[in-house]
Amino acid sequence: MATADRSARPRLLSRGALLLVAAAQAEIGIWGLIAPRSFFTTYPGLGHHWVSALGRYNEHLLRDYAASELGFAVLLGAAAIWFDRRLVLVAAVAFLAATLPHFVYHLTTTGSFSSGDNLGSLGGFAVELVLVSGAALLAWRVPE
Repeated sequence: MATADRSARPRLLSRGALLLVAAAQAEIGIWGLIAPRSFFTTYPGLGHHWVSALGRYNEHLLRDYAASELGFAVLLGAAAIWFDRRLVLVAAVAFLAATLPHFVYHLTTTGSFSSGDNLGSLGGFAVELVLVSGAALLAWRVPE
């Protein structure tokens, strides 16, 4: 089997993982920028309130967070589209550098949420961290 054939599936999986996480970041970023108060009071939706449970509303901080999430969406999306090894690795490291401390913080706030909300919130972080780490690992191992 040719090298290009062997690398097609891992590239496709990595691109899909990056695009999935980019879409999640874009949703947060766009929602938070367009309607910061709505994001604060109703994220993630369906009757759950993960942001407002942790403190007072601060439009500036919420917009800053939303803008950074939108930036990650662009970076992860670009990595998925062009799939240059260095770009994928830089995007992954940047995302992990921001998301790991955010995840660790949320590990300290579990008392503010129900078990189901903790599972959803922390599980969402874990899925994103695994997807981006896996995409980076696959990009590292796939021949250029």
